[in-house]
Amino acid sequence: MFSAPDPTVSVDENAVRFTRDLDFTLRDFERIRDLIYRRAGIVMAENKREMVYSRLAKRLRLHGMTRFGDYLDRLEGRAESEEWEAFTNALTTNLTAFFRESHHFPVLAEEVRRRGTGIKIWCAGASTGEEPYSLAMTVRETLGPAASQVKILATDIDTEALNTARAGVYALETVEKLGEVRCRQFFQRGSGSRAGKARVRPELAAMIDFRPLNLVTGSWSINGPFDIIFCRNVMIYFDRETQTNILRRFSAQMKPDGLLFAGHSENFSFLSQAFRLRGQTVYTLASPSSRAMPDASR
Repeated sequence: MFSAPDPTVSVDENAVRFTRDLDFTLRDFERIRDLIYRRAGIVMAENKREMVYSRLAKRLRLHGMTRFGDYLDRLEGRAESEEWEAFTNALTTNLTAFFRESHHFPVLAEEVRRRGTGIKIWCAGASTGEEPYSLAMTVRETLGPAASQVKILATDIDTEALNTARAGVYALETVEKLGEVRCRQFFQRGSGSRAGKARVRPELAAMIDFRPLNLVTGSWSINGPFDIIFCRNVMIYFDRETQTNILRRFSAQMKPDGLLFAGHSENFSFLSQAFRLRGQTVYTLASPSSRAMPDASR
């Protein structure tokens, strides 16, 4: 229920509707909130109604539909429909950048130098690729040619974002902000019809395995344990129960001395006794036994 009327909507005898060309009621919005939570664990705030409308309206128009209720009925009636993937992609937020929260990367470099070439890294919120490529660049700068022996798993629930990540093509002006040395070492400038773009060099791309993965599903098809897990600014979209369950599962995927990197606004030690704070939003397992904690989803 909503505590106050919204000036962007009008009222009729059955429901509250947005003044848009497609029929979108508050009941539809509540259904969407429930579906995306059950599907992806994402908690959709009440103030996201406009965003939900604008993102899903494209799907309705693609299917020639005018009522959100009809779209949701069809979606729920077809459990194996490919439209579920499009629905989830549309409601997933992808805010990322190269070397975002830069204080983490010197810590990563130090750990890579200490652990050597046999390490495994998991980026659990790959988005459009900027973060896993930043990890790969850091490993290359630290280990040189031996970096090819390090593999990075990069996962995300948004398959469209992963397609962008795999392509590894970005606006040249964005890449140039990394500096001349990195731009030359890790990217190829586009020419002709590709002018204004830059592509990740093949040797950097070869270090990363991009895969779709839903953190709230019953099983993770990944090959741990990992030395390092980056899961930054992902947990903020989940409620506390989901966060705690994911952290429990992370603990089972980490080496006893592994590190877990969180976003600047996330506090994992507050949520789970399995972790203790080691540095600025960097965590390690509280004890070797923490790694053996059971998976609550099983």
